[in-house]
Amino acid sequence: MRRRLMPSAPKRAMTRRHTGIEADGLRIQVNGDPREVYATTVTELVEELALDPRKVAVERNLEIVPRSLHAVTALAEGDRIELVQFVGGG
Repeated sequence: MRRRLMPSAPKRAMTRRHTGIEADGLRIQVNGDPREVYATTVTELVEELALDPRKVAVERNLEIVPRSLHAVTALAEGDRIELVQFVGGG
C-alpha cells in the first residue's frame, strides 16, 4: 500500500511525469514509516516534506548528517532517515 507524503504530488514528481521520463521514487523509511520519495539528497527530502531546513536535524542510517552536508548527501534505496523538527515556544 502506498501512502502519499502530501495531498498534492511533489513538483519534482510532476515535472518528471510531464517530461515523459519514467522515474520511480526511492523506497526509504522516514521516522520509522515506509515512504516512496522522489528526493535524491537530504536537502531535496526536507523540501519534499515541506519542512523548514533551518529547523530540522537529520540522521541517515544512524549517523547525524551535518546541515552543511545536506545538499551533497545522497539518498539510497532502503535508507533509514530520522527527522527532528525544532519548534519554538514555551
